[in-house]
Amino acid sequence: MFKNTVTELLEAALIERPDLFLIDFSIQGDNQIKVTIDGDKGVLVEDCMFVSRAIEHNLDREEQDFSLEVMSAGATSPLVHKRQYKKNLNRVLDVKTASDTMEGTLTEVTDSDIKIEWKVREPKPIGKGKVTVKKQANIAYENIVEAKVMIKF
Repeated sequence: MFKNTVTELLEAALIERPDLFLIDFSIQGDNQIKVTIDGDKGVLVEDCMFVSRAIEHNLDREEQDFSLEVMSAGATSPLVHKRQYKKNLNRVLDVKTASDTMEGTLTEVTDSDIKIEWKVREPKPIGKGKVTVKKQANIAYENIVEAKVMIKF
């Protein structure tokens, strides 16, 4: 009953703010509510406050004791939602599949897959030395085990 109420309040808040989307939501046994959100243009503290108030102001602490934590997906958190890939276009990702790990620039995002590009040094086909070769890979979402944005300074 409590979880259904919180879920409905959370869904209503996200409908009101379509630029925000849910990454993770859980309620622990002691009514500890944890909500992780992300946004098409990032998440501000005000966005977390908006979601927090939408839930907290519609629950009665006299009926149910609870704690509420609303946070944004961290910079080093894995990407789990297709919308996160779109907002990270042209950034460097570390993508793990069941058989390989690639680090490259996210150049394209579709409804079914992503495309990353990277450069590698390979031996020349003829003669000595190496040449820089541009490689690319299309990876279907269902084949991605984990994808993280690489933060460069």
